Amino acid sequence: MKRIVVFSGAGMSADSGIKTFRDSGGLWEEYDVYEVATPEAWQKDPALVLKFYNMRRRQVLEAKPNAAHEAIARLEQAYDVQVVAQNIDDLHERAGSSSVLHLHGEILKVRGELYPDDLIEAKHDIHLGDHCPKGSQLRPHVVWFGEAVTEMSRAAAVMKTADIVLIVGTSLNVYPAAGLVHYAPSAARRYLVDPADVEITNIHHLEVIQATAAIGVPQVVDRLLKEVVTV
Repeated sequence: MKRIVVFSGAGMSADSGIKTFRDSGGLWEEYDVYEVATPEAWQKDPALVLKFYNMRRRQVLEAKPNAAHEAIARLEQAYDVQVVAQNIDDLHERAGSSSVLHLHGEILKVRGELYPDDLIEAKHDIHLGDHCPKGSQLRPHVVWFGEAVTEMSRAAAVMKTADIVLIVGTSLNVYPAAGLVHYAPSAARRYLVDPADVEITNIHHLEVIQATAAIGVPQVVDRLLKEVVTV
């Protein structure tokens, strides 16, 4: 069974109503990244950081998987599908994808700031004074700017096994995550779904589908599923 590695970014969830960070009208236009998404921000004003991520958590809980998430889940009918997600939402899982690696953490989990490996499910607001069982203040289980992306090596190992790479909703400009696509075997086919007029010259065997995730991903998935039927 061929392996498809899906590398998804903010644009994957944009059609579900979850704001992206860098687009016009995105979250960073409303908040200074250095005030809400860095270790220094947490030390300076943890209440503000918790407020920001409480809003993000509520947004994710209200959102629903879109046609792109559902199409990727359908791929499991005929392929070994591994999703490497930059997003911190759970929409891939809710759509039915069974193997999702979150590079930047998960908004519906929290952890004690002194116990990063003890994860706790959280579908409610977190406030100052809310502690983990070991007595440490709870913080979002997300990777802030300036923190190490601890899942990078695991994600690179997954990418190295790809027969096909499907890149969705990511600009490929944000490192270190963007560098992951270069770990795929040179012979692997690559598809990029993005509504922008992108021009990428350093990735071989790349086909660009200029469309939003909800429109472009089902088109690619239908093609890939038909390939299996006709073989």
